[in-house]
Amino acid sequence: MYDEKDKTLTFSLNGDKDDDTRKVLLNVYAALIEKGYDPINQIVGYILSEDPTYITNYKNARSLIRKIDRDDLLNILVKNFLGVK
Repeated sequence: MYDEKDKTLTFSLNGDKDDDTRKVLLNVYAALIEKGYDPINQIVGYILSEDPTYITNYKNARSLIRKIDRDDLLNILVKNFLGVK
């Protein structure tokens, strides 16, 4: 006999990962603004080249962004741009 408590539950940690990535990007964005850089150009440069010098060391922004896997970052950005999950 099937019992509801025998049901396998699934969950995704992607929501948390996406939130963490968003927080990192917002912090990096703010640090770049404060230092007088164009944050979009700098972040795009980093994503395309994976050269961390596009990101300032100010407020530990360079270290923060390097904790994000670039493929994961691109995946999240494309999904958000297209409005899909």
